[in-house]
Amino acid sequence: MTGGPSIIRKPGSDRSNLELTNSLRSNFLAAQQDYSPPLSATNGSSRSSYDGEQLSHRPQVSIWTTRDGSDYYIPTIDWSTSGLAEEPSQYDITVKLFYLPGADVRERSKHTKDAVQLVLKELGVPAIDLLIVSFPGMSFDGDCEWEADKKNSAQGNDEEEIASWPVLEELHHQGLVKRLGLAEFGSEKLSRFLAKVKVRPQVDQVNVKDCCNVPPPLLKLAKREQIELLTHNDCTDILPSGTLRELLGQGARGAGVLSESKRGIDGMKGELTPGWVIKYTAVIRDRGVIENKGYFAVAELKE
Repeated sequence: MTGGPSIIRKPGSDRSNLELTNSLRSNFLAAQQDYSPPLSATNGSSRSSYDGEQLSHRPQVSIWTTRDGSDYYIPTIDWSTSGLAEEPSQYDITVKLFYLPGADVRERSKHTKDAVQLVLKELGVPAIDLLIVSFPGMSFDGDCEWEADKKNSAQGNDEEEIASWPVLEELHHQGLVKRLGLAEFGSEKLSRFLAKVKVRPQVDQVNVKDCCNVPPPLLKLAKREQIELLTHNDCTDILPSGTLRELLGQGARGAGVLSESKRGIDGMKGELTPGWVIKYTAVIRDRGVIENKGYFAVAELKE
């Protein structure tokens, strides 16, 4: 599924799970409207009668989505409209890849390559300037910066995180990603990680919204190892399974893709497991303006 380049923001919203949810819902609705035939003028209705929350006349799912083998694109992606307005060299491309809980860790290499290729194709660029990876089970929360750093040390899974890194090193060696980064790594986690990898991350992105300050041990480590520290306000649990099912389901705010019971070619049914989400931003260097921002999200459906 792709959220596309356009993002819908709610006033006061600064958490990326809301941004992602609004983006996906908006794109599903827009695709349904684009592919839906005009309603009969005899009842005074038209395509403009959609209220943005519920479709009174949905087109068949097979009309506004695309199936390619076992893959579904929801909605159909028109790659002819992809790309940036200026030359790729004029942009800073930052990408954040969220590995989601419940997804098969053994599939991360494929997931990473697929995610990066989708972004490169969408933006029409040969490489990404910075790719930040967010592993599940990681946070940077606490009543103070010292507590957040200490709690972070025991989070996640060191072995899985280190085992997932070689594909990122491969993308770096191929020139597809210029710089690599991590999200939510405190001083102890980061120190252990640096000792085990070949291509070291150059960025550590942490959410210090609750504890206000970057922990002094992390500041000291980052300075010594020449790692850039960035802050963010992304939601750790960016795409819960229940949220995705609601977006694709039969409810008033759903896209009508998933059904509770089989109903012909449009009746996809089964257990839905989100696999990964990738967030991309293209900033024009000399103006500091965001030209393109969006998401791709992938989930596995098992009947």
